[in-house]
This record gives sequence, C-alpha cells and structure tokens, in this order.
Amino acid sequence: MKQAVIPEKEALEVEFKSDRDPLNDDDLVEALICLANAQGGTLYLGVENDGSVTGLHPTRPQQGTSLSAMVANRTAPSLSVQVQLQFHHHQRIAAIAVPRSPDVIARTDGLVKRRRIGGNGQPECVPFLPHEYPSRRADFRLIDMSAEPLADATLTDFDPLQRARLRSVIANNPRSDKSLVDLSDEQLDGALSLTVSRNGERKPTLLGLLLIGRTESLRLLVPTHEVLFQVLDGTQVKVNEGSRAALIEIVEWLDLLSRGVNTEQEFNEGLFRIGIARVEVDALREAINNALVHRDYARRGPVRVCWQKNDLIVSNPGGFVEGVSLANLLTTEPRPRNPALADAFKRLGLVDRTGRGVDMIYTSLLRFGRPAPDYSQSMLDLVKLSISTEPADLAFVRMVLHEEARQNGGLPVETLLILTALREARRLSATDIARQLQSSVPQATGLMEALAESGLVRAHGSGRSRQFTLSPAVYRNLGQKAEYVRQAAFEPIQRVQMIKSYLRENGQIRRQEVADLCQLAPREAGALLERMVKNGDIVLHGVRKTAYYTLPSKAAV
Repeated sequence: MKQAVIPEKEALEVEFKSDRDPLNDDDLVEALICLANAQGGTLYLGVENDGSVTGLHPTRPQQGTSLSAMVANRTAPSLSVQVQLQFHHHQRIAAIAVPRSPDVIARTDGLVKRRRIGGNGQPECVPFLPHEYPSRRADFRLIDMSAEPLADATLTDFDPLQRARLRSVIANNPRSDKSLVDLSDEQLDGALSLTVSRNGERKPTLLGLLLIGRTESLRLLVPTHEVLFQVLDGTQVKVNEGSRAALIEIVEWLDLLSRGVNTEQEFNEGLFRIGIARVEVDALREAINNALVHRDYARRGPVRVCWQKNDLIVSNPGGFVEGVSLANLLTTEPRPRNPALADAFKRLGLVDRTGRGVDMIYTSLLRFGRPAPDYSQSMLDLVKLSISTEPADLAFVRMVLHEEARQNGGLPVETLLILTALREARRLSATDIARQLQSSVPQATGLMEALAESGLVRAHGSGRSRQFTLSPAVYRNLGQKAEYVRQAAFEPIQRVQMIKSYLRENGQIRRQEVADLCQLAPREAGALLERMVKNGDIVLHGVRKTAYYTLPSKAAV
C-alpha cells in the first residue's frame, strides 16, 4: 500500500469524506455521482473537510474491489471507479478515482446530483435537473440541439423578413456558399437544416427559429436566446441594449453598433496611411459570431458584447465542450457545440470556413503588438473572451510589416506568438516556447531553429541549456538597439558572478556543478572555467575527473 499524497483542500475535482462513523453507502455513492456528473475527480475517503486525515473505519475491507463493486451496483448506468487503498502517516485511506461521465449517472433509488462551485467559491453537490441534461449531452457532442425540431414550432413561426435577410446575406456576402442562391425556400431550409421532415411534415428546427424565426416566436419557444450590447466608461453605462431577434438580424445589429465604438488609430508608413482599429474587423466578427454559434441554448443567460475602456469582453453561456480547454485552444480540432448552426454560419460566410477563427483572433491582436486574447476567466458554464483594445505598439507593427514585405506574406500565428513572448520575457528556452504555442518541445525547437535561420531570433548556448532571444535586427527595427547588446553581454558577466558567489558559500566547485548552476552544457562550462582560470578569477586543483576550482586565497578571505 503506497504513501498517499493528498491535496491541501477540496476543489471541483477533489472531495474529502470522513469515515470515522463510518460513512454510509448512500452518502458515499451520492458524492461519487456528483463528481461523475461534473468534471470527474478523486474522492478521498478517511479525510475530514479541513484536510486532516483520520483514516478509514476499521470495518472497511482490506481490498478496494468490494467498494468498486458496491458503487457499480448502486448506480445507473453503472459507474466504474478505481479504488486505491493508501497510507498517510500510518492512517489508511481510500483514494477513489471517478471518471467524467458522458451519461447522466443516478443512484439506483433515482437520486441525481452534480458537483459545482457555489456562490461562496466552495464546491457543493446540487440536484441535477432534467432540463440540464441536454446541455450535458451537448458538451460531449452526443446531440446537436441546433438540428433538433422544436415540438411546438410550425412553419408560421418563420418570418418572411428574416428569410429575405438570409437570402440577402447569401447573395451579397463574398464568402457565402453561392450554390444556395437559386434554391427554393423548401430546398434552402433543407440545405441549411432549418427544417426536418417528420411523418411527411416539415418541422422547424432550433436552428431554423434562430436564423429566420419571428421575434415573438423566439421569445416563446427559445426563451434562453438573448444578446446584450454594452459600452462602459469605467462604472458608467453609456450603452445597454438587448435583442431577442433572429440571428441574421442580430449579426447586422451588432455590426452597426460596434462601428460607432471601434475607432481607428492612424499612423504613416512611408507614403501610406494605415488605420488600426481597436479590434480588427474580421477578428471582431469571429469573436462575436463564435459566441452566437457556440453558446448553450439550453442555458439561461445572454451572449454579451461589452466594450470597455481598454478591452472588449465577449461571453456566452456554456463552457468549453469536451476535449477543448485553455491548454489546447490553438491546437485542437474544431469541436462546435451546435454543429448544424456552425455549418450554417460557415456557408453564409459569417465565420471562418476552416474553423480556425481562434487563430484569426490571436493573429489580429499579436500583429499589432497587443497581448494575446485572454480566455482565462472562462468557467464550466461560461466562455469569456477578453480582447485588448489598447493602442497598438507602432514600432512592433512596423517590424511586422517589414518582415511580411520581406517574406511576401503574412506571418503565421506561431511566429507572432514567439516574437511577442520574446519581446516580453527577453530570453526563453524551447520548453518555455512550447507552453506558449501549446505544442511539444520538439515542435517548438523546430520552429525556433527556423526563425533563427530567417534572422528573427538568435540562439544562445547548446543542448538543454539552449535559449533564444530576439535577433539584433528585430531589436533594431523595434528601436531598441541597445537591448540586444545588454541581453547578449549581461549573461557571461552574470555567470562569472554566480560562480564566485557559489565559491564564497561552498569553498569549491566542479565542472558539472557549474553546468547545473549556469544551465550550460558540460563543454561550455569547461570553457567558461578555463577563461576564469586564465583571468585569475579562480584556481584549478587536480586534473580531469578529480579537477575542482576555488577562489584565489585573497579573494576567498
């Protein structure tokens, strides 16, 4: 039985349960289904709410298989958990690993609950209500709610004016699918999944109502649908408007309102005047329309577009779907919550047809020297995007324009991420870059070496100690000619001082210790030590494997 490592406190995916009494099976199964119906996680049985370990009750079996079998027998569908019996300071506990379940798990007596973070910031177990089940299935992409027919909807709920708007978008948007232009209404409805056939009768889908439904019908049949547009100046609300109209109308409405806020910053580059919007128009369209497409239409709450002094906030009900997280936004394949709605927006030319709208948002910000888009405030039931609207870094813009002209094409988002990261952190390893790119270290290394060959970055060192900075040419284009000199010259001086400080504390040092201390390859550490010996900074004792170094006798005093 191995020694347990227990988290410091409870969290959404961590639950503590005391077993001193002992804990009865009903309460244990209830806690486990709460985890399974949320994000999954681990329940530590034999641990108090405050994290203190009191251990399992003596009557608990010595094997975890009986506990696993009890849980499977008391849940429907059967929940399979992994039980590990562990020791913690001589106390026996059980760590029960619970998978996140795509199916709604119930106790066999019908109890259904889920875990969430309550209003006080602490995890809690609450009833899992039937109207919330579709959201759960949509998160796992088991159903496409947008393609489902609405039980009480009829073709009379379609608005002829909204249909005319739809046809206008198809005809006039250069990015739309022109094969839709000449279709009849019935053919168009079928092609875009606005209706489905049930017993020989055409029934409107959720998508159909959302795209061309009457506002009154949407209020009645899709009460969760709402969009808010706000403009804030500090705490003062300058604009606060809402709409429950069809999405085709809302897209036009949001575009019109945003034009009055999305002002431009102008600068001259040679003979050309260049205007830089607070948010580049294509990126703004992607951010807003993605929120409309990917929102959870089973959850209450509006899609919110809020212009603030230094940023634009776009949020929508419904968290990231299964398989999408903050750690893979740039690399994961597109996984829409509402595939039929996403496909319709692509065919209408309202979003990027490749499904890489997130890349476009990143590129539009980084290209103008602004911070990357921030999704960090997203939660389980909400995606929240923050886009910086601060003035562009004109020196960075000029550098990017110069490089794009030299390469005769736009810079990839990966290159912009690397240049931005190095501008902020000055010096990074391939491992650091891999985190920025959400990629593997070998992939990041390959990109960095390619950028070094192109002259955008400069490599320093070799092996695991290899690090990268912006190149002298980039610093020159940024108007920071002295910065590279400081970056390149400071490091050797710093290493010498680190070695001397180590010797003052420890008396002697060997080559491998220098390599570890200064993050150098052994060969580079040897060369540095040799230079320091020649300069009289240190003294060599012994040869080869027995060699070590000390400070000169006067310096050591």
